[in-house]
Amino acid sequence: MNSPYRVCFVCTGNICRSPMAEAVFRTFVEDAGLGALVRVDSAGTGGWHEGDGADPRTVSVLEANGYPSDHFARQFRAEWFGGLDLVVALDEGHLRALRSLAPTQADADKVRLLRAYDPARPDDLDVPDPYYGGMDGFEDCLEMVEAAGKGLLDAVRTALEERAA
Repeated sequence: MNSPYRVCFVCTGNICRSPMAEAVFRTFVEDAGLGALVRVDSAGTGGWHEGDGADPRTVSVLEANGYPSDHFARQFRAEWFGGLDLVVALDEGHLRALRSLAPTQADADKVRLLRAYDPARPDDLDVPDPYYGGMDGFEDCLEMVEAAGKGLLDAVRTALEERAA
C-alpha cells in the first residue's frame, strides 16, 4: 500500500480558516470513501495560537453545519514539505509565505490557493480572514471552503488515480 496522500491547509494563526477547511475537507474525504488514502491537516504561518483550540465562532459554524471540530493550532514548519503532497493556502499572503519557506522548487510547487479549486472560478481567490468581524464572515468562509473543497476532492481523487496507475 502506498503512503497516504497528505494535504495541509494553512492560514495565519490556524484558528479560523484552516481548521475550518481541514474539518470540511476531512468530511468530504471520509464521505467519498477515501479516508484510508488521504490525510488532512492544518497549520498557521505564525505560532501565536499554538496549542489553542479553534476560534469559538469557527467551532459554532462547523457544528451548526454538521462538521466535527477537534483542533489544536500549530505553526507550519518548512521541514514538513517533504511529507506533504499538497499545501493549500487560504490567501495570497499565505501562498507567498509558504512558497518562500519551501526548501526546493518542487516543494514550492506543492503550494496552491484553496479557491483555485472552486469550479465557479471566482475572480478573487482569497478566503477573507473572518477573525475581526462577526459570524457572517465565518459563514461566508464556510461557503467558500465548501465550494472549493468539492473541486479539491476531484483533484485529490485524480492524483490518487495517477499514483495507482
